[in-house]
Amino acid sequence: MFSKIIATGSYLPENIVTNRDLEQQIDTTDEWIRSRTGIEQRRIASIDQNTSDLAYEAANRAIDKAEIAAESIDLIIVGTCTPDVVTPNVGTIIQERLGIKNSAAFSVEAACSGFIYAMNIADKFIRSRDASCALVVGADTLSRITDWTDRNTCVLFADGAGAAILQPSDTPGILSSELGADGAYGDLLYVPYGTSRKPEQPKPDDYCLHMKGNEVFKVAVKTLESITLEALAKQNMNINDIDWLIPHQANTRIIHSVAKRLGIPIEKVIITLSHHGNTSAASIPLALDEGIDSGKIESGDTILMLGFGAGFTWGTMIIKL
Repeated sequence: MFSKIIATGSYLPENIVTNRDLEQQIDTTDEWIRSRTGIEQRRIASIDQNTSDLAYEAANRAIDKAEIAAESIDLIIVGTCTPDVVTPNVGTIIQERLGIKNSAAFSVEAACSGFIYAMNIADKFIRSRDASCALVVGADTLSRITDWTDRNTCVLFADGAGAAILQPSDTPGILSSELGADGAYGDLLYVPYGTSRKPEQPKPDDYCLHMKGNEVFKVAVKTLESITLEALAKQNMNINDIDWLIPHQANTRIIHSVAKRLGIPIEKVIITLSHHGNTSAASIPLALDEGIDSGKIESGDTILMLGFGAGFTWGTMIIKL
C-alpha cells in the first residue's frame, strides 16, 4: 500500500503589500529587498482573517479538484506555527467548517517544515491503513508575529495556505520521506515569548519573530544540501532522477545556492516567493499547486520537496505525481 497525492489547492489573501509600499514605512528600497530576498510583493491576511480561514479556502480548492465529497476525508493534519487560538486546533476548526464528522484532526508545529512533517504523518496513516483519505494543509499568518518596524524580517514574511489530498494507491506516490531537527539552533530564528512563557515587562517585539539572518542562511544552505543527498542515496537515486525541486520558499539566495551545490539547473526548481513572500508551512504546497496549475509539473514527474524552518526543523519528501 502506498499513498499518493490526487489533488492540490492553495489560497493567498487578497491584500498585496509591495516593496514600494514598504519603502514608505521603513528604511529600505525595492532594489535592496529584491537583491537580498527575491521578493517583489507579499500577501497579508485582512484583520478578520485567521489562519483557519486561509487553510479552509486552500482545502476547499483541493477537495474540488479531487472531485471527492468532503465527508470521505477521515484524516486532517495542518502544519502551522500561527494557530488561531491555543485550542481548538486549526485541524478541528476547518473540519467543522468542511462539515466532516468523526475524522482525526490535529495540527503540527514545525514552522516552515510543517507541511513536510504533516505529509510524513499522513503517509504513515495511509500506509498502515488507518486512514483512507487524508487532507494535509500548510497554513500560516506570519504577519501576526512580524515586527513591521524591523526591516530585516518584515520584508520576508507573509500569509498563505496550501493543501493536498492523499489517498491509497497500488503504485508508489510518496517514495520516501525523512524528518530531522536540531534544537541547538533555536536561538537563530525564534519568538521570545508565548503562551506559557511571559515577559515581566512586555516590549512591542516580545511576541514577534527574531532572526539572525546570516547564520540562518549558512545553516539552511548546508543542511538542505546534505539532507537532499541523504534522501537521494537512500532511494538509490541521483539529482538527475529528479524532474522538479520544490524547496521552502524563504529566500532566492538560499534556493540558488542550494541548487548550485546540488548541480541541478535552476530551470528545474519551482520558485514562487517573488509574488507571495515567505509563507512558512504554506510555501511548499503553494509552490507545488502553482507548478501543477501552470503545466510545468505533469503527471508522472518525480518531485523532491525540501523543508527547513525554525527550531531548526527540516524534512525531505520524494514523490511521483
